Amino acid sequence: MGLFGFGKKKHRDAVVEEHDGQRGDDDGKESLQGQDIAVGDGTDTNTETPVAQQDADAEDTGDDYPTDVSEEYEGRGEDWGPWDVDDEYVPDYDEYLDLGAYYIPFMKGIELRIKASRATNAVLGATITYGSSSLEVEAFAAPKTLGLWDDVRADLLDSKSDIAKEVPGVFGMELILPVPIKEGKMVTTRIVGVDGPRWMLRGIFSGKAATDPDNEETQALNRFFSQIVVERGEEPLAPRDLIPMHPPVTPGERKAAAEQAEQADAEIPQRPKGPFDSDQQVEQKTTLSRGPMFSEVR
Repeated sequence: MGLFGFGKKKHRDAVVEEHDGQRGDDDGKESLQGQDIAVGDGTDTNTETPVAQQDADAEDTGDDYPTDVSEEYEGRGEDWGPWDVDDEYVPDYDEYLDLGAYYIPFMKGIELRIKASRATNAVLGATITYGSSSLEVEAFAAPKTLGLWDDVRADLLDSKSDIAKEVPGVFGMELILPVPIKEGKMVTTRIVGVDGPRWMLRGIFSGKAATDPDNEETQALNRFFSQIVVERGEEPLAPRDLIPMHPPVTPGERKAAAEQAEQADAEIPQRPKGPFDSDQQVEQKTTLSRGPMFSEVR
């Protein structure tokens, strides 16, 4: 999923101008069932290897991101992201980094770390660091007809009722949750969730992005989160299961793989077009020759 999935080129601005089976968990960390929150400190998952330092000359993609605080997040898939690959106004994600469950944009000055299970090495999520702030991103399967974030948020509030606080935010209702880290220290996190078609994208902000809504780091990571493109896929997944991910695939690697696949396809001789029907004939050559004939003797 996602390996050769080049983005649509139907930008919203361009359209305007034209008038227009449940997966197993690794110690309960591969799904939302346990409602545990990790902040990418390496306690529960392997986050030791930095995957990419983004190009300092890379430009931000997209022009719009939500800035108004509200109890409801409206306009997802039309005015704002996170986007689904099948949204009408999904941005062109050809130049995004492909992680399987979602595509992430390149942005000046960020560092990406991949979160993986120590037991299986399965990719579980990604953490984006920008300045003194970070954003951990995970994509979960959701029911076909109902969103997931309201239930997940309620479960977190019930389990952390003594310290969690629910507040309106730029992505709708979000949680402010202090989380213990190493050496008995606490870090304040801001947890957001956005429902899409059969998926929910969760973002865990920390640093200034969790505590200062007017800070430049907060605005940059809000924008980054809103530009992510999710690919749910057709796998049968139980609600709250993580959508399968794979190690990062760059735009160049995707294009090279697609070109190689096209070349291999072109080298197959006389490949029929479309499904077979009764009028198609296939010539079959063989090195076998007819042997001698024998008559039955009674």
